[in-house]
Amino acid sequence: MLGFSNSLSQNLIIKDGDTIKLNGETIRFSGIDTPETIYYKKYIQLCYFKGKKILCGELSKKKLIEKINNKKIYCEKEKQKDRLGRTLGECFVNNESLSRYLVKNGYAFDFNKYSKNKFSSDQKFAKDNKLGLWSMKFIYPWEWKSRVRKYMKDKSLINDIKKWTKIR
Repeated sequence: MLGFSNSLSQNLIIKDGDTIKLNGETIRFSGIDTPETIYYKKYIQLCYFKGKKILCGELSKKKLIEKINNKKIYCEKEKQKDRLGRTLGECFVNNESLSRYLVKNGYAFDFNKYSKNKFSSDQKFAKDNKLGLWSMKFIYPWEWKSRVRKYMKDKSLINDIKKWTKIR
């Protein structure tokens, strides 16, 4: 069951490339994943463009901010929350899916574990055209998070995250 949120007055905070806070409610874009801006308040995901370190989570967040550009957004919310208690949904600006926009332009990934390949053709387009993150060296956000969680339990695994992580 999907619900719509479209109030006349919007209080919007963009937390990262795939998570917003709209009128006090945290909404995680379902079916996509973007690099992390900050993970466990300490770890920042890195990508590389022509050998230079890039804060790729910030890059995805910036693209989302640019796309929204103070326009009204609405979200189709899922009934189920994620494991962190966040509302899951797909959000739109001018009837365009922000998730589809981010994936098609290479700033998010089709998280097929949850999307059932909903965004796979958009991702193929971005990959084939080397758009956004596809022009860089990266590891998928879900893989990066898994490595960080393993490192948190066993510090000897530092080499698994060192290249891809800035630690605050």
